Amino acid sequence: MCGIAGTYRWPDGKAVTDRLTDILAHRGPDGAGRYSHSLGDGEVHLGHRRLAILDLSENGAQPMVEDGLALTYNGELYNAPELRAELTAAGARFRGTSDTEVLLEAWRRWGTDCLPRLRGMFAFGILDERTGELVLARDQLGIKPLFLVRRGEGLVFASELKALAAATGGSLEVDHAALVASLLYYWVPDSRCAFREAEKLPPGSWLRIRPDGRVERGRYWHLKDVAAEGRARARAGERPDLAAIVEESTRRHLLSDVPVATFLSGGLDSSWLTALAARHQPGISAYTIGFRAEDARFEAMPDDLRYARQVAERFGVDLREIEIAPDVLDLLPQMTYHLDEPIGDPAAINTYLICSAAREAGVKVMLSGMGADELFAGYRKHLANLLALRYQRVPRPLRRGVSAAVDRLPVATSRRGYRSVRFAKRFLSFAELPEETAFRRSYTMYDRSELLGLINPDLAGTVDDVLTEHADTYEDNDLDDFVNRMCLGDARMFLPGLNLAYTDRSSMAASTEVRVPYVDVEVVRAAFTVPGDRKIVGRQGKAVLKEAATSILPKEIVYRPKGLFSAPLRAWMSRDLAPLVREVVNDGELVRSGFLRRDALRRLVAEDAAGQRDNSKHLWHVLTLEHWYRGATSGENA
Repeated sequence: MCGIAGTYRWPDGKAVTDRLTDILAHRGPDGAGRYSHSLGDGEVHLGHRRLAILDLSENGAQPMVEDGLALTYNGELYNAPELRAELTAAGARFRGTSDTEVLLEAWRRWGTDCLPRLRGMFAFGILDERTGELVLARDQLGIKPLFLVRRGEGLVFASELKALAAATGGSLEVDHAALVASLLYYWVPDSRCAFREAEKLPPGSWLRIRPDGRVERGRYWHLKDVAAEGRARARAGERPDLAAIVEESTRRHLLSDVPVATFLSGGLDSSWLTALAARHQPGISAYTIGFRAEDARFEAMPDDLRYARQVAERFGVDLREIEIAPDVLDLLPQMTYHLDEPIGDPAAINTYLICSAAREAGVKVMLSGMGADELFAGYRKHLANLLALRYQRVPRPLRRGVSAAVDRLPVATSRRGYRSVRFAKRFLSFAELPEETAFRRSYTMYDRSELLGLINPDLAGTVDDVLTEHADTYEDNDLDDFVNRMCLGDARMFLPGLNLAYTDRSSMAASTEVRVPYVDVEVVRAAFTVPGDRKIVGRQGKAVLKEAATSILPKEIVYRPKGLFSAPLRAWMSRDLAPLVREVVNDGELVRSGFLRRDALRRLVAEDAAGQRDNSKHLWHVLTLEHWYRGATSGENA
């Protein structure tokens, strides 16, 4: 895992690449490298920051240059041993044991045809000195980031957006459409970027730029096609052995020359991974978090620690417990800087603090259970959308009565919160809507009218564009299965746009690599071979995964109530962050610039304070957006 950067026919390219590479130092504190090549009337410069995981010797240093190819690469290839054996049999010779060498030789032999053969997480740039062509590529599912800016015949790229903002001298303008999307989702979709000129290379794609400035793009992996193939395999009667597939993926993700640990929340996904990892690496360490007792009580949060302890004891895991009582006033601007774009999920703080603790203990690699919920319908929204179809059959007068009664209930008092009331209010906000609209509303922050009431009226067209983009993405499939349509939508939008994005940025801020065994091409193929009625059975989400996990986990872990990898936002908002909320509402840059409406923000605060609505997540995201916007418009995010 590393930080990569480079320039292609870019003014003052060497100095810019040096600055890019320096800004990415936290992604790779173990080493730095530079490479330059003349194109005749221009230059190419590649930079690299190394976090040494495989082959800790200089044989794994980058940029790696061999026989006319120069590579700067960020990621891990979990099938590197098999590829190495195949390439060796074909005559390739290797100096070391890094997967970087394997990737370089695979490119030499197969070019872009090597990309679908790679199993792992990656983003890289590779230059062919003979042709002067630079190719950028990103992994199938968007686990690793790659940002770029094109101007004229030139191009600059980096692992993080803040590096590009600095490299362009603060000339990148904020894209207000991306901010509108961020308000809707509380993150910026992978199809958009917070700065106008910048873009994210899409997952499963590559870009080639030539010395004459021509650019060619290609897709080598389409999640839509994988889902369609899975549907066909299911109809043919195929039933994947999920227990074997997840164990094989976990075993591969343990490939490392440095210590590996796991996240262990005590929930199904992290518990299963930890148990499997302990089977292959006895005594492995795991990290779990808890919150101040008063915060957890106010938030009505479940006690996940006892489940984590139970798993650790059963499988001989060295459990490290971290109590999170963060100084959120300090962490908020710090995390906003590291996250690159306005992302309003406080789970990023949890990831950062866990990774920081692991790094202090000498751990560089962590396994996370991320991705299982998206692929196997484990979120409450998946079940809720199915229940909504039944709710719509309830007579309308009865539904009106239920809605009125729930609307009068408080979500919290001065001493405690009521999760069941929060869930009921959330459910009724989308339960009577059409499928795509209901699914979007079940996990986004506002409906169309609420969003229009929050922002500058001149952005009404932008709101419609953002909503249309969601509809187009959700409906772009060949599936006849509601549950798998939701899973595909999550895998294309929610997973890369939010969860993988904050995991990469917050873990790398602590110079730690997080691996995601569920977000593996073979696990994904298996996931879409499972019909929706085996993913959600009755009121049990992730049913097929739970059944597979009972091969190793006790049922009290497998079938326990779903936990939350989140934070006690209501407690933070009512205590630690209350003065900051008042400042942002009354005199924030977003309000003064006219982007947000002060009266609408005041209503959100009043509703939350009265306990009638839980707007803590909305207000937290307004704070993250405000801090990001201040940095972006002042140049501090660079």
